[in-house]
Amino acid sequence: MKIQVAIDLLSTAEALELAGKVAPYVDIIELGTPLIKAEGLSVITAIKQAHPDKTVFADMKTMDAGELEADIAFAAGADLVSILGAADNSTIAGAVKAATERGKGIVVDLIGIADKPARAREVAAMGVQFVEFHAGLDEQAQPGYDLDALLSAGMASQVPFSVAGGVSISTIADVQKSGAQVAVAGGAIYSAADPALAAKELQAALV
Repeated sequence: MKIQVAIDLLSTAEALELAGKVAPYVDIIELGTPLIKAEGLSVITAIKQAHPDKTVFADMKTMDAGELEADIAFAAGADLVSILGAADNSTIAGAVKAATERGKGIVVDLIGIADKPARAREVAAMGVQFVEFHAGLDEQAQPGYDLDALLSAGMASQVPFSVAGGVSISTIADVQKSGAQVAVAGGAIYSAADPALAAKELQAALV
């Protein structure tokens, strides 16, 4: 299983600093939607230039104009781009077309989707790299939120998937047992007193 760090900071300088600390312990560097909105596509280029050996994930959360938005993110240096699972199939197909032409990948984010396993199977058949079973920050803050439900949905889908939404040192073993290809850690890394140590511990917890 790969480790993906989600960087939700709001400046390129902060993102570069954090990425520099945790890069030895992660496989994928995700530039969060707030970061891309704050800094623009240039932050994608900056991170890819600083870490050419890492997979750079642009969390665009595209809902429309899939081919166009994916293509501009790929041109900026992204290796993976996210499209929302709630988007029309034509939007996802367009994004996959752009990815195929550039030798890159599309990840479909199932945030807000009620029947995640069913939608995951639909979009996986369209040629996406993997499907992200994602509970957003607002959902995680709600009483009764449980990562286990997300893991169960991922397992039920029987497609390549990632998990984002409460991945930490206390849950990483369960994420790996679920069969996820990628564990996405955000706050567990960037909010830690020592982000490098937090990332290193997550990596070390994998078996």
